[in-house]
This record gives sequence, structure tokens and C-alpha cells, in this order.
Amino acid sequence: MIVELGHFALVLAFSLAVLQSVLPLWGTVSNNNRLMATADTSSIGILFFVTAAFASLMWSYAVSDFSVVNVWQNSHSQMPFLYKLTGTWGNHEGSMLLWVFILALFAAAVSMFGANLPNKLRANVQVVQAWMLATFLLFILVTSNPFARQPAAVEGQDLNPILQDIGLAIHPPMLYLGYVGFSITFAFAIAALMEGRLDSAWARWVRPWAMIAWTFLTAGIAMGSYWAYYELGWGGWWFWDPVENASFLPWLSGTALLHSALVMEKRDALKIWTVLLAILTFSLSLLGTFLVRSGVLTSVHTFASDPSRGLFILAILCAFVGGALFLFVLRSSKLEEGGLFAPVSREGALVFNNVILSAAAATVLIGTLYPVIYEAITDDKISVGAPFFNLSFGLVMIPLLIAIPFGPLLSWKRGDLLGIGQRLLFALGVAIAATIAIGVSIEGGPWLAPIGIGLSVWLMVGSFAELVQRAGFRKVDFSTSIRRLKGLPRSVWSTAFAHFGIGVTLFGIVAVTAFETETIASMKPDQTVQSGKFVLRYDGDISTVGPNYSERGANFSILRDGELVGVARPSKRFFPARQMPTSEASIHTFGFSQLYVALGDVEEGGAVTVRIWWKPFITLIWLGCVVMVIAGSFSLSDRRLRIGAPQKRKKKKKGESVAA
Repeated sequence: MIVELGHFALVLAFSLAVLQSVLPLWGTVSNNNRLMATADTSSIGILFFVTAAFASLMWSYAVSDFSVVNVWQNSHSQMPFLYKLTGTWGNHEGSMLLWVFILALFAAAVSMFGANLPNKLRANVQVVQAWMLATFLLFILVTSNPFARQPAAVEGQDLNPILQDIGLAIHPPMLYLGYVGFSITFAFAIAALMEGRLDSAWARWVRPWAMIAWTFLTAGIAMGSYWAYYELGWGGWWFWDPVENASFLPWLSGTALLHSALVMEKRDALKIWTVLLAILTFSLSLLGTFLVRSGVLTSVHTFASDPSRGLFILAILCAFVGGALFLFVLRSSKLEEGGLFAPVSREGALVFNNVILSAAAATVLIGTLYPVIYEAITDDKISVGAPFFNLSFGLVMIPLLIAIPFGPLLSWKRGDLLGIGQRLLFALGVAIAATIAIGVSIEGGPWLAPIGIGLSVWLMVGSFAELVQRAGFRKVDFSTSIRRLKGLPRSVWSTAFAHFGIGVTLFGIVAVTAFETETIASMKPDQTVQSGKFVLRYDGDISTVGPNYSERGANFSILRDGELVGVARPSKRFFPARQMPTSEASIHTFGFSQLYVALGDVEEGGAVTVRIWWKPFITLIWLGCVVMVIAGSFSLSDRRLRIGAPQKRKKKKKGESVAA
């Protein structure tokens, strides 16, 4: 009965979304406030029904109701309870329901926190959200019903063993909050184009939503990277997999959107850039959804390979993206740019940022889609791997990484590049010193590594130059400078720490790429092998039985200078229901570095094959992402950027529009 109620709740949510697609729009056309107000109540109603449907599916997983096809295909009665719950979205149908749930959540959030928005804008934003909700609910009901029934089975087929991990509880919800969160900025862009009103107040309303989505997407990508790193047993943190790229693309354009919206809010400039980036960012999210679920790509991350579903999603992609771009073309000629500025200015730096990030996104997009297009034309398969992405993406991004510390120090309208350079001399000196120190210490190692390390240090130190300048450490006494620092807006601190986080991540990437070591050995009990500063001694194999798997592994003592500093227990698991093995790596952290041990074949007689990596400073990759997430969250706490904060009306200046 609960399953049927869940299915019925989806039908009601779809019906309500269709009504919301029409009534508030009619209200905006006829200037009827009562009709426009229906958008708020219907958004809450849709969220209620979608939540009920999602809870019904989760209940089916919790009680192992194998009369539900989706539960039977993706669960097992002996599976740990946490994995039963997270298995709800560990499949195509359930993950699409999670997708729609988050879409409904953001639509309802506009109703709850958008009281300061003009009535027409709020109604139109929710109308656009309703169009998307109705479309994706129809997709679920027609092609991906998670509540389909069958005669009750005795046992389920189990969840994909790779997904039986805590990462499934964290990664998809965070990633979808980022992916789907950009639907709000998309809706704001379409609503503004529909109404014909686009000014600095609009940018102020958009920025918090963009920041929320960007923060969650950053966390989701970082969590996905670390999950693949420790779960797949291959020792890498990023494979340039097409589906990995699909989540990275909206992150790049979303980063550009944040910076562009800042210029539009402060200077009423870059209107075309900002609206276009708002459209493209969510379009890239939809493209990622298509790539994951259409079957056009082969990846461990893909959910489905059903061409009919792929065609449906492709039709959704074409309708929303094509319609949005068509509306943009119609309205773009009426978007008057304001706030003139010199090329050397903060606005100019942010335009440079947008250009580089857009070029980087285009590079990744081309490398991702080229094999698909090539196969469609020639019927031959090719692959575009890490060498292409590392070289092309790296070369495109270097100018931006050099320029980042300059941007916050430049003045609006016109800046003094020479003066800014003088303020960054300390950061430059530290970066050069780091480059020389690394170059001397590696003794003939990778010659690009010292440059990369120096660039990361330049970013980290230069990120705080604006704080030093605003505090006036060179002009006033120390106590006065500290008081000035405490009085700075939180957005200034968040900018510094976000840029610092990029530098930390870059340091980790360069260090582990250039200096990691790999050792492959076949060992018998009591034999040892050297890896970096550590010696591993094989102490024998072990066998255990889990709730829904059997496991065979090995014990290794980790020695440094003859002293025991840890025990590694890598293993191989076998899941009989799926007839699928997995590799469980053993990872030990020493400072910011890690010793990564993965098990190969376990032979008769106790001999094993083992792969050991020493990965210097690899944790900085994810630590930098954590700093970026904290920076984004801190920025949202700034009262000037907080959702729902009252908008102050500025006096009109000569040559600028009024910021409502």
C-alpha cells in the first residue's frame, strides 16, 4: 500500500507542477497577484508530494520489499541497513527521484526565502522551475518508474558492490545539490529575460543561489574524487573520466558565473556574460545528466544504458537549452551594458577570469564529446585520455592562476597594475624561493614540478594580499590593523580563503603527480619490500565473511626506521549475489602524505601480489577543496549576501542604472 501511495504522490506532484506551469504565468501576464501567489503554495505542495514518494521508496528499501522491481534489482536482505537506505539512490530510477526531490526543494526554497523578490520575478522563477519539475516527473512516470511491481521474490540481486560504501550516502546528494542548485540561477535568467528586467538587483538576488550550488558542487566533486581514490583500488584521484568531466564542467562555468554576477551587482556591467553563464551552467548540468543516463558513454559512474531514456533526456536537453538560448538571442540586443571600465581594473580582471574559465570548460567539453561524435560519424571507437586533458587544460589555466592574486587588489573602473605588483612582491619572493628550494632538492627530477609548486605558493601567499592591504599593516600599528581585519566583510575573507584553497589543491596535485612512487612486489610470509621511507613486511593472509560477501586479504606490518608505525590490511571481496569482486585498499596517512596499499592476486601457499604507492602531500588535494567549501559557506553568512536579506535602494549615479 505504501508503494502505491508513493506512486500516486508522484502523479499528484506532476499534476500540481503542470498547474504551476500555467497559473502563475497567467498571473504575470494579466498582472493578477492572486494567480501569481499560487506559485508559492504549489511549490510547497509539490515538495510535499515528492518527499512522500521518496520516503515511500526508501521505506521499501528499508524493509527489503522485493515485490518492488527497483528494490529487488538493487538490494539484499543481508546488506547493512545504511546501504539499504543509500541504495535508494544507487540506481537510475532512485537517483532520478533524488534529482527531482532536490529540484522541488530548491523551488520551495524560493517560496520560503524569496519574500524580498518582486512578485512577477518570483512567480516567473517558479514557473520555470515548474516546467522542469513537470518534465522530469513525466520522464520518471513514463520511462523510469521506481515503484513498478512484480511477484515477490525471496531475495534481491544486491546493490552494486562498488556502491556499498559510506560515499554513496554523501557524494550523490552533495553533487545533486550542486547540479540541480544551478537550476535556480537558470530560472532567474529565464525569468529576467521573460520580464525584460535585468539590473544589479537581479545579480544580487542570484549570487546567493549560485554560491549555494557552487559550494555543494565543490564538496560533491571532492567527495567523489576521494571515494573513487580509496574504493576502486587503482591509486589515482582523477581519471578524466567522461562522467567526472560532466560534473567538472558546470563547476568551471559556475565559478565564472559567481565572478560575473559580482561585477553586475557592483557595476551594473557584464549583463550578457552573466545571463549567458547562468544558462550555460545549468545546461552543462543537464548535459551531464544525459551523459550519465543515455548509454552513449561507458564508465563505472553511469547509471543506465537505455536508448529510449537517453532520447527522452536528449529531448529535455534540447527543449530547455534550445529554448533558453533562443530567448537569450531575442532579448540580448535590449540588454544595455553599464558601468564602463578600463581593461586594467577589477572588472577587467574578472572578465579575464571568465574568458579563461570558459576556454577551460570548452577544452574539457571538446575532449569529452569528441570520441562520442567521432564514433557516431565513423563507427570507430577512440579515446581521449589524461595526457590530452593534462596538457590542454593545464596550459589554458596557467595564465588565470598567475592572475588570481592581482584581481582582488585592483580598483573598480581603473587599476594601477604596477602598484599592485609592488604589493605582491613578498608573495613573488616566497614563490621564487619555494621554486628554487624544490628544484635544488629533487636533484634532476621532473623539471616542471618546481614551477608548479612555486605557482601554488604564489597563489596561497598572494591570496591574503588584499587582507594585508585593507588592514594597513604597513601604515598603522598592529592593534589597529587587527581591528580593521575583524571589521572586514565576510565576503572578503571568503574570497581570500577560496583562492588559498585553490593554491592548496594545486600544491597537492603537483606534488603527488611529480613525486609519487609505485612498487609492485610478489611476496611470501615474512618477506619485506621498501616503499619510500617505509618497509612493509608480509605477515600472512586472512579470510573473513561479511553479511553479504566473503573476503580474503593480507596483513602487512608498516615499519619506519625499524619501528612499527601501522598495520595494512588490503583485501579482495567477493559478492555472490552479484558474482562480482571488489578491491579494498588499505590507506595510511602520515602528515599530509599517504601510503596506499592494494592487493593483487592471492596465490595458494600464501604468496600475494601487492601494489604500494607513496603519495606525498596527496591529502592537500581534498584539504584545499574543504577550504573552498568553508569559504563558500562563510560567504553565505555575510548579511549582504544572505538569502532573504532586505535589498537596499541605492541612489542613482550618473551613467548607471538604479539598483532596486
